Amino acid sequence: MVLDKIDKQILNTLQENGKTTNSKLSKIVGISAPATLERVKRLELAGVISHFTAVLDPEKIGFSIMAMVSISLSLSSLSSVAAIKKRFVALDEVVECYQIAGANDFVLKVIAKDIKAYGEFMNKKLTQIEGIQIIKSSFVIDNVKEKKMFVLDLNEEYGV
Repeated sequence: MVLDKIDKQILNTLQENGKTTNSKLSKIVGISAPATLERVKRLELAGVISHFTAVLDPEKIGFSIMAMVSISLSLSSLSSVAAIKKRFVALDEVVECYQIAGANDFVLKVIAKDIKAYGEFMNKKLTQIEGIQIIKSSFVIDNVKEKKMFVLDLNEEYGV
């Protein structure tokens, strides 16, 4: 599937505001409402649009601690990476998890209500995962930029 200019306009608009009505979206991209709806459905079916969601402000819902946690596995645990990934996915405090190359094996973005809750997470959950050798926590002081949007150049060709 090749994304044309209209597809890219739809994607850019929905990334800015996922609540944009189909009627307004059709006016922005310059095609009929039924044709716009059909394109959005096609983009969803192709997996280009994975889902729609509400993005919450963690502090406003009582999560004042955010940490970036670097994890290194022991060499003997490398064969059980799939099981370790499943353990990370199951932890509610982990909001993002990346397997990386370099000095560490994983980086986790973790939220907690306060430092005590973070300590409980570390002591009762994370340290209990077999195969973790090193855990390094870095606490976020200020969120300078958090971009969830990919700006699609209307003149560049993208294939999916």
